[in-house]
Amino acid sequence: MKAIILFLSGVGFQEILLIGLFVLVFFGAKKIPEFMKGLGKGVKEFKSAVNDVKKDVEEAGKIEEGK
Repeated sequence: MKAIILFLSGVGFQEILLIGLFVLVFFGAKKIPEFMKGLGKGVKEFKSAVNDVKKDVEEAGKIEEGK
C-alpha cells in the first residue's frame, strides 16, 4: 500500500491525463466501460473476501477468549 501511495504522490494531472489518453488509444472507447465494469467487480469481490477474513479472525478471537 505504501508503494502505491509513494508512486501516486509524484504523479500530477498531466501524467494522469497522458495515461488516460494512452489507455483510450490502446484499448479504444468501446473497451473502457467493459474494463471498468470488470475492475469494479474485482474490487467488490476483494472487499467481500477481506470482510470474510476479518469476520473469521474476530470469531476465532472470541473462541480463544472463551477458553
